[in-house]
Amino acid sequence: MEELVALVDSAGRVCGSAPRSVMRRDNLRHAATGVLVRNSAGDVYVHRRTSTKDVYPGRYDFAAGGVVAAGEHPYDAAVRELAEELGIAGVTLEKLSEGDYADGSTDYHAYLYTCVWDGPIQHQAEEVDWGAWMSVSELVEHLDDTEWSFVPDTTALLGPHVRTLRR
Repeated sequence: MEELVALVDSAGRVCGSAPRSVMRRDNLRHAATGVLVRNSAGDVYVHRRTSTKDVYPGRYDFAAGGVVAAGEHPYDAAVRELAEELGIAGVTLEKLSEGDYADGSTDYHAYLYTCVWDGPIQHQAEEVDWGAWMSVSELVEHLDDTEWSFVPDTTALLGPHVRTLRR
């Protein structure tokens, strides 16, 4: 059975659900999560999405995350996505801001978190094909470099936060 995604209104309140394929096809406003992963040295984990991802394939990202399922709490969705994408489990997530992002590919209300992780990273082969730790300065340099194609949503939602960490 296809995953049901929580749909949200303009205020970010759940107002229904839809199958993931319908949400993507019609670019319906939904709820999603993003987790900025740092290690105890302050580095950020950066990864490249696989070429088969349904949104922003092959682009670099510096947050793990995904859609909130119907009936799922955003924190639980963030924990689930972090374990699925990067194999990180048993870590406490610190809440950051919430935000909104929309373009021709996606439209969502974001629940953003961060965590510190010094353990191993295990990529989900269907979602991540490369990853590495980067210093905040190195990440900001790559964000400003057009040779590195980052996903626009994470860049818009968490890029300003990462830039403040550089100072």
